[in-house]
Amino acid sequence: MINRIPRYLLIPLVIGVFGIFVYLVFFMRPLLVDVTQPTENISVKVFGLGTVEARVQSNVGFEVGAALIELNVDHGDRVKKDDVLASLYSADQESRLAKAGAGVLNAEAALNMAESAVGKARAVLAQKKQSNKRKQALAARNTISVETVEEAQTEEDVAAAELAVAISAVEVARAAVKDAKSQFKYEQVLLGHYVLRAPYDAIVVKRHKELGTVMTPGEALFTLVAPETVWTLAYVDEANAGNLRVGQPAEIHLRSLPQQVFEGHVARIDIESDRVNEERRVYIACDRCPESFYLGEQAEVYVTTNTIDQAILVPETAIEHLNGTNGFVWMIEDGKLHYRKVAFGHRTLDSRLEIIDVLPKGASVVSKLRSGLKAGRSAKPRGGKSP
Repeated sequence: MINRIPRYLLIPLVIGVFGIFVYLVFFMRPLLVDVTQPTENISVKVFGLGTVEARVQSNVGFEVGAALIELNVDHGDRVKKDDVLASLYSADQESRLAKAGAGVLNAEAALNMAESAVGKARAVLAQKKQSNKRKQALAARNTISVETVEEAQTEEDVAAAELAVAISAVEVARAAVKDAKSQFKYEQVLLGHYVLRAPYDAIVVKRHKELGTVMTPGEALFTLVAPETVWTLAYVDEANAGNLRVGQPAEIHLRSLPQQVFEGHVARIDIESDRVNEERRVYIACDRCPESFYLGEQAEVYVTTNTIDQAILVPETAIEHLNGTNGFVWMIEDGKLHYRKVAFGHRTLDSRLEIIDVLPKGASVVSKLRSGLKAGRSAKPRGGKSP
């Protein structure tokens, strides 16, 4: 019986010794952990995905309707302001313009006749006044009858009235001339609508119709773009858009040229965000652009919102209970692990957060969570490195 006891106690003894060994090895020895190192000259960037667009893009067409008889430009052509792009059949309008020109001539001739009638009326009035004056003198000497004197006065009054009518007719004729000239200018402007001119220096993006097509008023014939207004429309998550400002530098990566980086800056930030996708529309003007562009091409945008001289950056995966501005991290202080709540500032594109709290002197922040982390346990940085 006594000889059997050691055999019964052997297994528990071995287990106990092994447990003590495991405890000493895994719980009493210092835990090796990865820690963060201070980083300098950190560029805080915001990412946005968008497309190449143009601020000035126009669908141009005729203000009148007729058959398309001339096309001078096509897709890809560069045009200058007032260049003739296309023309419509305009024989009917040319006839109306010629008729309006004849109306101007008729009105001017009528004005000349009215002015001549005024001269004649003035001469008649002068003659009647002279005759009336002589008869008034004769009447004073009682050499003519009263009836003759009254008749002379009436003739003078009638001549004065006829002069007033002639002067009024001149004003009417002048108004008719102005009306005829206005009608001529109106028909002339309408004739100009049969010719389509470029409203600004542009590139023809698309031609929508072919020769012989009967155009309706306002129907698009060309799509034009002002090349100097090409920019990138990027959509930025609202959660990352708080520090965006107009004028901030940006990098543009085009899908067709992934190996190249084009410099730009924030030109405009829309006041209204996308309510469905919770994104902010940001327009990036290109400072150094490719020679050719393709509207609608996908582009990646990186806007530099801030630059930090030096900071401690912690990977988000090493933060527990993160609520946006605060979270808990593990620190090594005086060779022991501590669980601390800290405040965060900027966030980098690789999901690292800046600690803005003042850390205890000599403390280092654990950058990678692992098993065995326990407050008060001995720990040391892996490789012996510490901030």
